[in-house]
Amino acid sequence: MMTELQRNKEVVLGFLRVAFAEKRPVDAFAEFVGDGYVQHNPHAPAGAEESARYLAGFVGRFPELRLDVRRVIAEGDLVFTHSLLRLMPGSRGSAIADVMRVREGRIVEHWDVVQEVPEVTVSGNGMI
Repeated sequence: MMTELQRNKEVVLGFLRVAFAEKRPVDAFAEFVGDGYVQHNPHAPAGAEESARYLAGFVGRFPELRLDVRRVIAEGDLVFTHSLLRLMPGSRGSAIADVMRVREGRIVEHWDVVQEVPEVTVSGNGMI
């Protein structure tokens, strides 16, 4: 039997798969995002419909975009993912930390932090 934490992880991973791998962000919002959605990304507009349109425009500009989710952690109603986003093949990409609040099987809130992956780090450790 699947726990609530596992279900929450599946909701978030399903959203990311449909939005980025299948390149259907509007469908991802329709299937996985709930009423009263709160967006904290400073570049995206408030509300689910507006955020869906914003993400569709972003994904549409980068047809070779790839999101590689490396880690998924769930605690309470929050799911955290740590991913590598490449807009074009061969690019170093960006490290992405997403946090999504899930209630009753739907994403109702989203935060993210994006940082370009440098060629070299001072520590010598990778970001992903």
